[in-house]
Amino acid sequence: MAGGTLQVGTITTTTGAGSINIPANVQLTAKGLMTGHMAPTFCVYRDYNNGGYQSIGNNSFTKAQFNAKYWDTNSNFDITSNYRFTATVAGLYQMGTGIAIDNIADQAYIRVSIYKNGSEVGTNAQGLNMITESSGTTPHQANVTTIVDVDVDDYFEVYIKHNHGSSRDWRTEYGNTFWGIRIGSSVTSTNTGGVSGSDSGASSGYGGY
Repeated sequence: MAGGTLQVGTITTTTGAGSINIPANVQLTAKGLMTGHMAPTFCVYRDYNNGGYQSIGNNSFTKAQFNAKYWDTNSNFDITSNYRFTATVAGLYQMGTGIAIDNIADQAYIRVSIYKNGSEVGTNAQGLNMITESSGTTPHQANVTTIVDVDVDDYFEVYIKHNHGSSRDWRTEYGNTFWGIRIGSSVTSTNTGGVSGSDSGASSGYGGY
């Protein structure tokens, strides 16, 4: 009906042989896509115009303080105090992050890790910086993606570590996002997930590990 709203909880076939259940807070778009409760997704970043660069200490993990959002469909990411995503919908999620650190010395490393409930579930494997410049002043980026089984109230954070020798700034204009999306139902295995990561020079360098 034009201009109206149809409210239903279940759509069934004429024979009753099959049905589609529509949970609360789910919307069916004009293109037939379900949005809302079934597919929470977020993408956050650090706004250096509102808080400046974050200093990352030498040789110890520091939590990345993402303080701004591109989007957060279920309002699950805390950008004011804990800087974490807390799941309100269980399922299989894909998550990723990219972080760049300023003026890392040649052959120093950057390690970027995604943590679940305080334990590492994704990392760039502590790759060696392979920047070709001898001055060692090029911002260097590390990227991580992982697929992980998530329960309600599980929380996720990003931690950064390097061994430059002194504190370095997280250069948010080069590498500056943490994102995630629910891609399916939970699996019965333990909550580990597949992991991949990479390192790359933010300008003329390249990376590997």
